[in-house]
Amino acid sequence: MADAIHPQLAHCGIYARDAGKLAEFYTRVLGLVVADRGHSARIDAELVFLTASPEQHHQLVIISGRKAQSPSTVNQLSFKVANLNQLKAVFARVREAGIDQVRQVSHGNALSIYFSDPEENGVEVYMDTPWYVPQPHGVPIDLGQPNDKIMAETERHCRETPGFMTVDAWEAEVARRLRR
Repeated sequence: MADAIHPQLAHCGIYARDAGKLAEFYTRVLGLVVADRGHSARIDAELVFLTASPEQHHQLVIISGRKAQSPSTVNQLSFKVANLNQLKAVFARVREAGIDQVRQVSHGNALSIYFSDPEENGVEVYMDTPWYVPQPHGVPIDLGQPNDKIMAETERHCRETPGFMTVDAWEAEVARRLRR
């Protein structure tokens, strides 16, 4: 039997009204770096390649050409951080950038913040937890609380949710299904 093929999403590209301004936002607020930038003759557009990993040339490509009045078609661009301290630090940067509308939520399996970038594209920054609950699932959290309180409340809520299991158990089940 041949190995199953399961492509992994590695990067995405979005159109921008002002590629430079949007790239500056993602470098300043989320800490991405510009890996490359240039002009595509094929589509006559400026491209800015951004990454947060030395192992990935780019994770986000910002492409000029979005019309001034066109709405965003991006539901969300999701960026993962390692832990709750990092999530809180990004939350502070987002607020310092003048973004007042920031939703703080526990999905059980992740703690997230949601906000819009300067071109109204949805952005999520999240960290994983060791728990799983069926999705969609969202409970407001307050990142102003101490880490131990946030994590204890998240675990308590997860364990009370039908379908709760550890992430290890959930990963084993997904691995089993992928082997089919």
